[in-house]
Amino acid sequence: MSWLHRAKKGIKIRRSSEKREVPEGLWTKCPGCGDIIYRIELEKSIWVCGNCDYHFSISAQQYVDILADGGSFQELFQSITSRDPLEFRDAKEKYSLKLKKTMLRTNLSEAVLTGRARLHGRDVVLAIFDFGFLGGSMGSAVGEKIARAGLEALKDRIPLIVLSRSGGARMHESILSLMQMAKTSAVLAKLHDAGVPFISVMSNPTTGGVSASFASLGDVIIAEPRAQIGFAGPRVIRETINQELPEGFQTAEFVQECGFVDRIVSRTKMRVELNRILTFMCRTAVEANETFEAPHGDPSDRVDPEGMASEDVDPPASAATDKPGAAKSPQRKPSRNASERQPQEAARVEQAAEIHPSASKEAPPQPEIGLHGSA
Repeated sequence: MSWLHRAKKGIKIRRSSEKREVPEGLWTKCPGCGDIIYRIELEKSIWVCGNCDYHFSISAQQYVDILADGGSFQELFQSITSRDPLEFRDAKEKYSLKLKKTMLRTNLSEAVLTGRARLHGRDVVLAIFDFGFLGGSMGSAVGEKIARAGLEALKDRIPLIVLSRSGGARMHESILSLMQMAKTSAVLAKLHDAGVPFISVMSNPTTGGVSASFASLGDVIIAEPRAQIGFAGPRVIRETINQELPEGFQTAEFVQECGFVDRIVSRTKMRVELNRILTFMCRTAVEANETFEAPHGDPSDRVDPEGMASEDVDPPASAATDKPGAAKSPQRKPSRNASERQPQEAARVEQAAEIHPSASKEAPPQPEIGLHGSA
């Protein structure tokens, strides 16, 4: 045996075949800053780099777990799937075969996940895109699911939240995918007329027909930091106009400066920010129907949810209450606070009469004065 391979007494040598292997996927390199991040720590930070705030791409189900209250999400319109009426085939395979493979790989029926959920106790309708499903492209089934989600929100008058991550309209369906831009925009117009809130959240990337339709029609438009937002890609625009593009072109920060985005919110604060905006725009069903009893008062005395005393409500003069069969408008009982204000006002009037007795009595008629000042 060569002295290079001779084992010394008392020293244990680990052979190459006995070396411990590091499991794959334990560390992740950040594309933004290049740091090596421990995967468990990355999951705790909701897939956001703690050094440069880079947002990793996550699935639609992961985003549902971030936004919705635990166990409150109920998927809707799962049976709606795309077909292949054009029998499209690209250089590799048929579109129908590609759809089946993608469904098995992502465990989704389409590129958008729709359903009802609760966000801080408030009922909402969620529609979240999954970029892993053919790049989140919008086909006929995606447009139908977005439209039905909007109608579901309109039916129950609850907010609609759409999180977009898409490369645009799906080329495999040609004009059928482009028609979804008009369909979804028409449903959102109905929401706007009915006063139902619609919040659009743009993740990375939001481009093409998605950014040119419902993603840009929100009452409030939110974007994740450094998300790519635009229609055509930067390279296509640069070659078309034959000019250099400004720094940060088509990023969320650049688009916000141009006025197309209202707020830029990190994924770690998205749930809190959505709740704050919805609290401003609407109230929960509990807040709308809830009344609170006045402390130490009659149970019939109520105050509204804002804490203000309810005032007397008289029936309108034009109400046809005398006609037979006419429904009488409900009247609220005068609150205890309102009845207490009456003696207080009377006392103030008496005090004013004592200070200014002439003001409470009718003033005697003054003699008319002629043109020369004589009575």
